[in-house]
Amino acid sequence: MSSATDWPAQQIEQAIAPDLPGFHFEVLAQIDSSNSELMRRARDGQTQPVLLLAEQQSAGRGRLGRQWSSDFSFSLGLPLAPDDWSGLSLAVGLSIVQSLHPDLQLKWPNDLWWQGRKLAGILIETASFGSSRYVVVGVGINIRPRAGAGLATPPAWLQELLPDIDTTEALLKIAAPLVRTIKVFEQHGFAPFQAEFNRHDALRNVAVTLSNGTAGIAQGVDRRGALQLETAQGLIRVTSAEVSVRPLGASSGDPS
Repeated sequence: MSSATDWPAQQIEQAIAPDLPGFHFEVLAQIDSSNSELMRRARDGQTQPVLLLAEQQSAGRGRLGRQWSSDFSFSLGLPLAPDDWSGLSLAVGLSIVQSLHPDLQLKWPNDLWWQGRKLAGILIETASFGSSRYVVVGVGINIRPRAGAGLATPPAWLQELLPDIDTTEALLKIAAPLVRTIKVFEQHGFAPFQAEFNRHDALRNVAVTLSNGTAGIAQGVDRRGALQLETAQGLIRVTSAEVSVRPLGASSGDPS
């Protein structure tokens, strides 16, 4: 793993600061979770825009409190005030796909897939301060080969598609476009991203089952990022953060 001095801090700050005044880039050698650290800071009143990169995480987290570990993780924190927060994780995922490789797919609501296997995950958390909110966007990506012990489906990694990419290059590809995407989302919501998300949707026209037992055929997402599911009772919109989605017949050991 690169040392803190190897990261292109000045280049990243120069690329992002025009869109995010006051932004700074920070690297910690080891932390429990970069998302947890930025949430702690936000609760203490530290709400400046920052990209915090953790070279090692001892307690990386995914959606619904699941453990998630990868060899490349960072969290972007910034004040944000969209009219509608719906679909933010989808817009973030799409931005990363567009930055890395056009053949990557998106699994609603927060994963990047390659050939049916999880390559990256997104975790979004918010904290209120006064009348505003601070959002923390956590991203974990498998860059190098990873073992699949304990998983029904082995993970994917980015070097399968881009053999020469490393963590520094991945960050340079992702960081500035991600900030621009979030700023567009703040102004216009998810609607500008809907069509392109659906072009990368790994679940579109796939039979899926929800964690609450509902089954149907996924029909893409709507203008607010809700999953549209064709069921025996008709088309329903799935928005609950407490619902996970799996292709029908997938093992509970698969990453979600």
